Amino acid sequence: MKFYVASGFQNQEKVRFVANELAKCGWYHTYDWTQNTRANTLEDLQRIGKLEKDAVAEADIVIVLLPGGKGSHIELGLAIAGNKKVFLYSPDQTVMNMETTSTFYHLPEVELCLGTIEELIDKVKASLVS
Repeated sequence: MKFYVASGFQNQEKVRFVANELAKCGWYHTYDWTQNTRANTLEDLQRIGKLEKDAVAEADIVIVLLPGGKGSHIELGLAIAGNKKVFLYSPDQTVMNMETTSTFYHLPEVELCLGTIEELIDKVKASLVS
């Protein structure tokens, strides 16, 4: 199984944890953006953007860890448009707040995962076994 994990820089350690846990099961991480430093040039942005776009396209599933940045929301859109299975993780109920949630969080192809990061990993593994 091939996967991609989208999120913001503030969640790098969580992204690495999720990726490592899935890799232990023999799954393939299509691109580890956490190895990047922040882009300093437009050329860097273009190169990284292409790598991330290609990684979403190659993945069977896309996991989005909230809170995310503008890039992770674009990756969410790419995943939805690419008919990928999407798991959207929030550590709390903020995704259910009508004042701040996104329409796209609640599409049928997006599976909401609330709770701990370990519960997310269990849900991802279980849903793809059945």
